[in-house]
Amino acid sequence: MSDVEAKLEALGLQLPSPPAPVANYVRAVTVGNLVFLSGHGPTRDGAFAFQGKVGAERTIEEGYQAAQLVMLNCLSSLKEAIGDLDRVERIVKLLGMVNCTEDFGQHPEVINGASDLLVNLYGERGRHARSAVGMQSLPRGITVEIEMIVQIRDA
Repeated sequence: MSDVEAKLEALGLQLPSPPAPVANYVRAVTVGNLVFLSGHGPTRDGAFAFQGKVGAERTIEEGYQAAQLVMLNCLSSLKEAIGDLDRVERIVKLLGMVNCTEDFGQHPEVINGASDLLVNLYGERGRHARSAVGMQSLPRGITVEIEMIVQIRDA
């Protein structure tokens, strides 16, 4: 078990199986020492666990939990792509998209569910550049979608 996976276990979390793409794309593409992860949603056991808009059907706390679950799915796809999550040199960039009402403005608090998890797992290497934006809709009505760029060490 990697150090990162041991930290996940200590937090009471575990990596799910990598989620199946919902359209014609791949979950991750590696170019040099960068891994580009496609947008991931809050899937659990093959189904979406969080659907609906923050500010209407979903609370900020539920959005935070959705973002954390999305990050677990991202990390699962990352592990599949690179073999060992301890190879992460740096989390470079996140794009966090929140399905929300038109007047909602607390996108950063929602996406902190993902960012807080990364910092807990990787420390300073987990601090990243980030955009947290609101969307009128997301695929299948999911609450949060996140894509990210990760720098890795040689195997």
